Amino acid sequence: MPARTFRDPQDKFFEDFEIGDVVITRGRTVETADFNVFAGLTGDFYPLHVDESFAKETRFGARIGHGPLTFTFGVGLVGLSGYLGNAIVALKGIDEMRALAPVMAGDTLHVRAELKQADGSKSPKYGTISMLYTVLNQRDEAVMTFIQTMLAKKKTA
Repeated sequence: MPARTFRDPQDKFFEDFEIGDVVITRGRTVETADFNVFAGLTGDFYPLHVDESFAKETRFGARIGHGPLTFTFGVGLVGLSGYLGNAIVALKGIDEMRALAPVMAGDTLHVRAELKQADGSKSPKYGTISMLYTVLNQRDEAVMTFIQTMLAKKKTA
C-alpha cells in the first residue's frame, strides 16, 4: 500500500470552499507578555494594556488585551487550522468587527469560523469568500466577532 503525503499548506482553490463550512480551531492561551509585545510592535501603549496599577482601578480590575491583538489571534488560529490552505491571495476587507468582552491574561482563545459567502462571478482567476469569525474564550463566551473577506485563486486560473 503506497504511503500518503500531506503538504502544509495544502493546495486549495476557490472551488474547494463550500458555504456553510465550519472551522473550529485549537486554543491559544493569552499571556501578559503578549500584551507587551503587541504594544511594542504597534506603539499602542495605552495604560489599560500595559500598566497594571492603572488597569487595577478600571472596571476590569486588571490589564486587558488590545482589541486588534484579539483579532490577530483569531486570524492566526484559523490560518494554523489549515482550512484555507494556500488558496488566499489577498485580504479584501474586515467588516462588522465587535469587541464583546475583555480578553485577560490567562484566557485561552479559540475560533469558530463559518464560510458565509462565496462569489466566483467577477473574475476568471479569483473568487471572493467571506467568513464570520467568532473568537471564544475558555468558557465558550464570544469575545469578538468579525467578517473577513478574502480573494482566493481559482483552479482555472
